[in-house]
Amino acid sequence: MHHDTPLISILVAGFVLAFILGAMAHRFRLPPLVGYLVAGILVGPHTPGYVADQSLAPELAEIGVILLMFGVGLHFSVKDLWSVRTVALPGAIVQMAVATALGWGLATLMGWSLGGGIVFGLALSVASTVVLLKALQERRLVESERGRIAVGWLIVEDLAMVLALVLLPAIASAQSVEAGAADPLAALLSSALGVNLGVGGLVLVTLFKVGVFVALMLVVGRRFVPWVLHRIAHSGSRELFRLGVLAIALGIAFGAAKLFGVSLALGAFFAGMVMSESPLSQAAANESLPLRDAFAVLFFVAAGMLFDPLIVVRDPLPVLATVAVIVIGKSIAAFVIVLAFRRTMGTALTISASLAQIGEFSFILAELGLNLGLLPEEGRDLIIAGAIVSIVLNPLVFFAAERSRPKLEARFPRKAAPKPQPAVEAAQPEGPPEPMRAPEGEEDVVAEPTALSGHTVLVGAGRVGGVIAERLRGSNVPFLAIEDAEKRIEALREAGIEVVMGNAASADTLALANLAGARMLVVAIPNAFEAGQVVEQARRAATGLHIVARAHSDAEVEHLRGLGADAVIMGEREIARAMLAVLKDQGVAETETPGPPRLRPAPSLA
Repeated sequence: MHHDTPLISILVAGFVLAFILGAMAHRFRLPPLVGYLVAGILVGPHTPGYVADQSLAPELAEIGVILLMFGVGLHFSVKDLWSVRTVALPGAIVQMAVATALGWGLATLMGWSLGGGIVFGLALSVASTVVLLKALQERRLVESERGRIAVGWLIVEDLAMVLALVLLPAIASAQSVEAGAADPLAALLSSALGVNLGVGGLVLVTLFKVGVFVALMLVVGRRFVPWVLHRIAHSGSRELFRLGVLAIALGIAFGAAKLFGVSLALGAFFAGMVMSESPLSQAAANESLPLRDAFAVLFFVAAGMLFDPLIVVRDPLPVLATVAVIVIGKSIAAFVIVLAFRRTMGTALTISASLAQIGEFSFILAELGLNLGLLPEEGRDLIIAGAIVSIVLNPLVFFAAERSRPKLEARFPRKAAPKPQPAVEAAQPEGPPEPMRAPEGEEDVVAEPTALSGHTVLVGAGRVGGVIAERLRGSNVPFLAIEDAEKRIEALREAGIEVVMGNAASADTLALANLAGARMLVVAIPNAFEAGQVVEQARRAATGLHIVARAHSDAEVEHLRGLGADAVIMGEREIARAMLAVLKDQGVAETETPGPPRLRPAPSLA
């Protein structure tokens, strides 16, 4: 059956093994993509047993690349990059230059060509978007100053990789025997002028075509694509909207490759970028996410299939040297660069730990370099080996950075650079004096337990938690809030509310709130999984504490109650109560408002 249905076989083998091994990796607190890569190794030609179709895997991986780059473009934010431009822009460029030089030096020692060394160095210089964002999200740092710097740094790296994907084919064509033959426009110009364009000419031709494509997308695409999305949305068909998003992403990527000779990845990136101009971009991201995730998994599986695990035994020293460039060389470079820009020790350690890994862009670049004849197969194996090892080591790097931070701060005290204020804000009237808080970029203040007792602990000060905080403050009830978003922390402090900074799912953070002496815990965060972790940790720390949480479904109510919550409020039922109360006031309904939420919905409401 495998021979008759190779596409079904590779999909089944890829998804099933990726799910099993991804779940195992997650169980051991590793990014699931480690499991996806191992799944690819198991179905690849270098390991015994079932071997997936080697011709279909690259095409499925290409779809994964298109959708990954579409997602990068969809979330590309010039505003976020501009806010941290003074550090992220020069920092990323210098760090990539250092890492590329280290990779090129290693490649030279192994006897590779100049082109192979540059591709190898570039592949080692760029961090994985998936791994970096996951690490920041787990530590609740995405909205913090250091998180914004890390994300801005990542955007600069992504843009540099997009440029590399554009220029490498041109350089490779110029180095080939039939220089310019691979590019019809270059061949036409070369024939018309009667001269060989060379590397510089081919690069200029490539940049011209890319410029035409970019101009077309920015002038026509940014108006046409949002208009199409708007028209599809007004049809009222969610199915058509989802199909339209995928058609735009794949169609622009394919058209860009065929008409302008640019990579599918670049076309997909600009498709996402122009789509982000639409107010429906968030809906587009949500609708395309399942398919993006599915094909991203196949991309990592396909990358794993190309990896020869025997290289670890055959060439251990090059593997160790590659890992050293990624984990040590990049980290030290980023650490020094951030400190050179007068940022705090905590920010420098977070950025250096975040970048101590490589991932999806490295695989894309390695595959392109291999197809262009620039990178030897050994280089691709070293890149994949370096990615797997660095991703596995990344949580340990973060742990080491967090543990060494107090000692480094004590030994090398330094002040953060003042945060530049936009000109618009300077013209605004001065508000109340800013409360005392940690230096800019230093989210974790000295952790001191609260002196409160008999108090209420509020987890989350968002849309729901913010209302609760206002009511508690107005009632003069002793309470504190646990929050990790920088803007909300500032607002709470300005209102004179005590704040514990950090992730409430951490036992260490909860310990600072003195749960043993508290009267009540209110978990107001919307994510039921994270709320469940908070409830479980709190119940373990204080068995007599009264815990209230929020939920959005009966299953979430059951989940939170099972972990120890005394009361769980379901938002939808509270809306129903309020609407029934209005109906009763208008004399439309005389029925009483629903009672407490049940674990199973009533048949009439199903």
